[in-house]
Amino acid sequence: MDMHTVVVGTSGTTAQDVIAVARGNARVELSAAAVDALAAARAIVDTLAAKPEPVYGVSTGFGALASRHISQDLRGRLQRNIVRSHAAGMGPRVEREVVRALMFLRLKTVASGHTGVRPEVAQTMADVLNAGITPVVHEYGSLGCSGDLAPLSHCALTLMGEGDAEGPDGAVRPAGELLAAHGITPVELREKEGLALLNGTDGMLGMLVMALADLKSLYTSADITAALSLEALLGTDKVLAPELHAIRPHPGQGVSADNMLRVLAGSGLTGHFQEDEAPRVQDAYSVRCAPQVNGAGRDTLDYAAVVAARELASSVDNPVVLPDGRVESNGNFHGAPVAYVLDFLAIVAADLGSITERRTDRLLDKNRSHGLPPFLADDAGVDSGLMIAQYTQAALVSEMKRLAVPASADSIPSSAMQEDHVSMGWSAARKLRTAVDNLARIVAVELYAATRAVELRAAGGLTPAPASQAAVAALRAAGVEGPGPDRFLAPDLAAADAFVRAGKLVEAVEPVTGPLA
Repeated sequence: MDMHTVVVGTSGTTAQDVIAVARGNARVELSAAAVDALAAARAIVDTLAAKPEPVYGVSTGFGALASRHISQDLRGRLQRNIVRSHAAGMGPRVEREVVRALMFLRLKTVASGHTGVRPEVAQTMADVLNAGITPVVHEYGSLGCSGDLAPLSHCALTLMGEGDAEGPDGAVRPAGELLAAHGITPVELREKEGLALLNGTDGMLGMLVMALADLKSLYTSADITAALSLEALLGTDKVLAPELHAIRPHPGQGVSADNMLRVLAGSGLTGHFQEDEAPRVQDAYSVRCAPQVNGAGRDTLDYAAVVAARELASSVDNPVVLPDGRVESNGNFHGAPVAYVLDFLAIVAADLGSITERRTDRLLDKNRSHGLPPFLADDAGVDSGLMIAQYTQAALVSEMKRLAVPASADSIPSSAMQEDHVSMGWSAARKLRTAVDNLARIVAVELYAATRAVELRAAGGLTPAPASQAAVAALRAAGVEGPGPDRFLAPDLAAADAFVRAGKLVEAVEPVTGPLA
């Protein structure tokens, strides 16, 4: 387990810390300031709990049942019951990294001192994370308002020693057994605590943070594969000139153009677009407009990162404890800000996949590839080459387009019309994870085709750019074979996919190009 430690304070957290805990198994500690803030907020809740006047979440029911005042002898049962009844998820298990992000981000809000949870409950949350215990959370159950209720409830159930969880060995066991094996005492929930543990946007936010990290890497890889395709198609790199992008100053566009230009530096393949047997005045849009499309996606990532940073600095609960002693209801749990950007990212990922596939198809078509063999086959007719690799890529693009349909434009009323408009942010996040996976595969297919095409050009006497040569060499060293007779393609495509996901393509070219954005 990674020995890196993330300290949780009162003012939120960072994307880097979320990833360190979710993916890197970093240890979690509460700062002294957080413990003090927890204790101070709890004192306010205890004072209100002792008064006869009803306070929502402290001495009342929840949602549509908020009108009932709950007597002191029933409040512990009330908090246990909300967790048990709301742990109503169904479907496949959610990935371990998502659940760890979910738990960590709920702890982030709890530690803010605005929820009224006791310090010992927060410490138990940290202990469960540090023990490598992962609650079983299911795919379906969240409407994104009031936050990710069902997923968070399954996590809270584990804190109570109930339900099932996965241990550090990967085996699923009763949560009570896992807590006992790690010396963790189950929590006995008191006023406000059950509600505070399950009322937030933590699941959708955690998935947003991880998607942003993955997409940032994929966009850099996609700039490289676009450059490789331009080169293999004997296109012109003049369209990448910085002065052209300066007069349309979208930041991401300039970044993508610069990345491509640096990959193509020193190429002997570019600039032949008016000299081959099918001369053209300019390259097709999928080649010429790569910086504009990739760059617009980069700008969308930047906006989504701003939204994520705001949410990471937020305390999302209802009701919240304010420093002046008030406990006030609010609507901060609504997932709309996060849901919108999750959907935006699915749209730009689909469009990046679409333009990527168009370049691949162009590389394989003898009528548009400017001298490359049909389907990049060794002996076309006897060999099919990469024909069906493009089919696979096209199928992935088609699914990406379906996944780009926004979830946040939907709403379905719940809780007897008390929660009559919901964000569907969890659903937006779940489909974005699939879209990111598919995009990596799509970029990998272009890499596979473009490197083969570049090698075929080199065999014909042209000299690829030094960065292109480095990319080809690294991919071949990773076990992905080059041109030749037909073979079982799936292992090659899987290896190319792993190569892209691990950031190896970027690592391969940066010694030549310098750091790429």
